[in-house]
Amino acid sequence: MSNPYFQFKQFTVWHDKCAMKVGTDGVLLGAWTSVQGACRVLDVGTGTGLVALMLAQRSPADVKIVALEVDTAAVEQAKENVARSFWKEQIEVVQADFNQYHSSGKFDVIVSNPPYFVGSLKCPDVQRNAARHATSLTYEELLKGVAGLLAEDGTFTVVIPADVADRVKGIASMWNLYAARQLNVITKPGGVPKRVLIAFSFDHRECVVEELLTEIARHKYSEEYIMLTREYYLKM
Repeated sequence: MSNPYFQFKQFTVWHDKCAMKVGTDGVLLGAWTSVQGACRVLDVGTGTGLVALMLAQRSPADVKIVALEVDTAAVEQAKENVARSFWKEQIEVVQADFNQYHSSGKFDVIVSNPPYFVGSLKCPDVQRNAARHATSLTYEELLKGVAGLLAEDGTFTVVIPADVADRVKGIASMWNLYAARQLNVITKPGGVPKRVLIAFSFDHRECVVEELLTEIARHKYSEEYIMLTREYYLKM
């Protein structure tokens, strides 16, 4: 049986009630997303609350973070994880379908680790399917919603499979969102990117593209990955 929780330096994330467990995608998103100058942050599909907690750790105390989640069990778990943390006054866990979500104000930063297995074979677990497949929230729906909630000078950061990056950029451009930063994630030396992190904004400028190698050997992390995540991982 897998460990029911994941211990970070400043907080613990329990994930026994959630379909999707703590993983590298979420950690990369939480560590790479810029929150500089942000006052309001929205985490779309927060799951365990991992990314919201990571962003709270790097944010001033007056920054408000909304952690949005549709799944009831995940909402319960995220609320428990937040309540046990230093940032329970900063993070509000909200149960809502993103397609129906409305906010009285815009957000300076929006992040999402969205469902990503488009059209692949589904497993019998309904909860896990919803978390893994882009049927409950498509990229089109996600980007349309983000465009309506993002402040004029805000940024939207997402982690997606590398093979859908061009498609997602194309959809984003329909809503006047353009890639400003991109991180191509390579898991082993000589490999090709399997994951991509992209920061979008309404400002159409040249995109800064970087690469990150996570491991130089099995269970031996690269120096750049250690530098990116050392504020969070216990053994970094």
